[in-house]
Amino acid sequence: MNIRLYNARILTMEEGRELFEGEIWVQGERILYVGDGKNQQEIDASLPGKSIKWDKETDCGKNLLMPGFKNAHTHSGMTLLRSYADDLPLHEWLNGQIFPVEAKMTAEDIYVLSKLAILEYLTSGITAVFDMYLTPESIGDAFGHMGMRLVQVGAVNNFSQSLELVEEMYQKLNRKSPLQSYILGFHAEYTCSQALLEGVAALAHKYKAPVFTHLAETQREVAGCRERYGMTPLAFLNALGIFDYGGGGYHCVHMTPEDIRIMGEKGLYAVTNPGSNAKLASGIAPINDFLKAKVPVAIGTDGPASNNCLDMFREMFLVTGLAKLREKDAAAVAATEVLKMATVNGSLAMGLKDGDVLAAGKLADIIMIDLHQPNMQPLNNIPKNLVYSGSKQNVAMTMVGGQILYEKGEFLTADRPEEIYEKAGKIMERIKGQL
Repeated sequence: MNIRLYNARILTMEEGRELFEGEIWVQGERILYVGDGKNQQEIDASLPGKSIKWDKETDCGKNLLMPGFKNAHTHSGMTLLRSYADDLPLHEWLNGQIFPVEAKMTAEDIYVLSKLAILEYLTSGITAVFDMYLTPESIGDAFGHMGMRLVQVGAVNNFSQSLELVEEMYQKLNRKSPLQSYILGFHAEYTCSQALLEGVAALAHKYKAPVFTHLAETQREVAGCRERYGMTPLAFLNALGIFDYGGGGYHCVHMTPEDIRIMGEKGLYAVTNPGSNAKLASGIAPINDFLKAKVPVAIGTDGPASNNCLDMFREMFLVTGLAKLREKDAAAVAATEVLKMATVNGSLAMGLKDGDVLAAGKLADIIMIDLHQPNMQPLNNIPKNLVYSGSKQNVAMTMVGGQILYEKGEFLTADRPEEIYEKAGKIMERIKGQL
């Protein structure tokens, strides 16, 4: 489709480019033009020798257009476990509540439950997710059916998946669809034997590819690794060569200065998940230290079993709010930096090099923010409003790959929400009966 979005405020997230008024043209899955709509020379450069017929033109009413948020760590299929296993520390939560239920889940279950998560992502202005879960092919099918952008990461551990499966998915899912890709990964140091981790390192070297994993989420995890190997999880994994081609860690709460130095040296991403870490009392990640060391930070919601919602606005506020509290410094981790984490950095961490900013040739993963809501007024500083007072109620449109999937509170996806809700409820009833 050819879509023209005009009369808008635009925040491209390009370095050094301020918010301005103008329009965006979309052709197919990519952006054709971003500008004020008045510079004829600029317009002619975007349309060399031809005109364009619009399939849809939208007057944005001076609302905000910006890149969609990138949820850089989640487990979509865990929607089943929302509010099922709460108020427990991580290891008790995982072993006593989560793993027994997951053992009963089928690939078809995860297909349905991933669709439920996608609906929630869309309402939060999330246009791409970095998903780690149990059945990669059925997850990919769910996202493909709904038209949502997906980057999956391997979740191999001692109990599920395998190195052979991770390599198969790496080869297969990176060719499946323009909306999908796959990155090497494993669950965590504490769920993998040394031999298995050495196998992950071998894959990273074979494909010269980045690797992602849960990392230093709890004090118990770090202490256990020190007992086993005499090193922190990051130092141990780095010694195995796992991060020789980049990648990063999810959570990164209990990091030493040496860990942070290694991350900077290797160009690793720290993906923070403040809602989940706060709810599970795991701790507060040292975001300010990462920034000082020039370690790029992205933001994830984690799964809906531990958060319990998939809301990027809440995560953005918690990133800066908890950092200020940790540092006892109200100036720590500015809102503009957090907005960059939620868009540009998340996209780059996920390998979506064409999804970071709004510019000609980039992916048309665009959201519209309703500024005509009381929580956005007055418009003293729109980027800061997004981080400090924004909410899901402000998301007026979510476009992925040039397709509008959510607009003015209505889902324009292949499946009706009520059908998904009903199927999810039946899955929970069946599994509860099996426990």
